[in-house]
Amino acid sequence: MVRVNVALDPLKTGGEAAVLERDLRKLVVGQDEAVHQIVNVYQMYLTGMNPPGRPIGNFLFLGPTGSGKTRTVEATAEALLKNPRAVIKIDCAEFQHSHEIAKLIGSPPGYLGHRETHALLSQEVLNQYHTETTKISLVLFDEIEKASDALWNLLLGILDKGVLTLGDNRRVDFSNCLIFMTSNLGAAEMSALFTPRLGFGANARAREMSSGLMDENIRDKASRCGVEAARRKFTPEFMNRLDKIVTFNPLGTQQLRQILDIELDGVQQRIFEVSPQQAFAFTATDAAKEFLLREGTDVKYGARHLKRAIERLVVQPLSNLIATSQVRGGDWIRVDHDESRPGMTFLKEAEGLPLHAMTAVSEQSSAWHDRVVSASVAYQSAKTQIAGRIRRN
Repeated sequence: MVRVNVALDPLKTGGEAAVLERDLRKLVVGQDEAVHQIVNVYQMYLTGMNPPGRPIGNFLFLGPTGSGKTRTVEATAEALLKNPRAVIKIDCAEFQHSHEIAKLIGSPPGYLGHRETHALLSQEVLNQYHTETTKISLVLFDEIEKASDALWNLLLGILDKGVLTLGDNRRVDFSNCLIFMTSNLGAAEMSALFTPRLGFGANARAREMSSGLMDENIRDKASRCGVEAARRKFTPEFMNRLDKIVTFNPLGTQQLRQILDIELDGVQQRIFEVSPQQAFAFTATDAAKEFLLREGTDVKYGARHLKRAIERLVVQPLSNLIATSQVRGGDWIRVDHDESRPGMTFLKEAEGLPLHAMTAVSEQSSAWHDRVVSASVAYQSAKTQIAGRIRRN
């Protein structure tokens, strides 16, 4: 035995968990606590240190609408399973009455419609998104506070023992599941803490919200508001089975700017995926982004309002340009805003671009303009040289 006296770092993250953290931080903006908790639970799972016979992790996400609760779950699926839709989502608004639980577990034998009712939480459903390398299922109970007591009681066994018994007595194993529950409980009280008030401190509070740098005391108060609201709504048995309760704070202007770039990049990827032959590239100027932020910023609705502004001001006009053949495959479109005109302006900067040149648009940066122009010039020059050689031969 060799005795050593080496200090260890328990905060260091392992390789696979570090990759997950990196990918989540690219997709989730302004919610570092949620990312941190997911990564911690995932690292426990990788090392085999998570409690046996229970789900990998039971999360309750609290916060105002549009703060990124559902988006965080989808981002986790995208990072782990390479598919943001690889989430088994249960809309709890559909289970406000106790008899509707039969949709989840199926009707027991002898009841009318037993053979026609297929359980939404069968083992086949849980395993449908497994890959060769990742055998993890993500289950989301959205707006859990809207469900009936029967669903909460059903969850007690899942959260504690990782097992669900269906109506036909088949057992479903949840031990390889990440279970997420979202709720707007306490959202009004939390939003009030972040809303700028009248008085001497109003301007300072507004600047903090804009930059996203809020006082830790306010964040702690918001977290307590959410947890207290959840404790008033749910039973102690239910709360005691949760591993992590994460409060999502309202998003400031700085976070919304980052989300805007991510959403615009998503629109570009959508264009490439729909029809690679007719794909085109677009970039938005700083003026266009500022206009989108003004139109899409709303304290009550968070990032969802920004998404609607992008669909209305960018996606819909682009679809009209495609339908009228004003935009064709290989074009590069600059999206701008002129204060003297309503809405956006669209200008074709280049055409005939090869696909490899257009894929560089993912960064959505102003520097891409120079790269596109250079690529266009090189492409046209190559075409001219080839045509000249053909004529000489």
